[in-house]
Amino acid sequence: MARPQRCRRICAIPEAEEFIPRNSLPGTTCITLSLDEYEVIRLIDFEGLTQEQCARQIHVARTTVTTIYEKARYKLARTLVKNQKLRIAGGAVEICPHTATCTVPYCHDAGNHTKGDVSYE
Repeated sequence: MARPQRCRRICAIPEAEEFIPRNSLPGTTCITLSLDEYEVIRLIDFEGLTQEQCARQIHVARTTVTTIYEKARYKLARTLVKNQKLRIAGGAVEICPHTATCTVPYCHDAGNHTKGDVSYE
């Protein structure tokens, strides 16, 4: 029996929830990128964190981040290559409770941060 999935912490819901190619045909398949997959892509590819730093940020093991990252990259590649819609929704996530006043590095609303500096002390 598998362990229950642990909630992953994300900083905020993305502003855009759906991306649709201009020339997509009606009935085109829509790929769903979960909120935790979005957060891992944001932290690793946009913010430049390592997988270890990302794991600490979202409160999971590094091996879990690796799995999430691989799935997310495949989904993004598929939407680009196959000209498919992309929706960002769902997943076992917990929104950062301090969004407006967050001081955790790489949180959307955090103040200035040093690249790669992730600490919860």
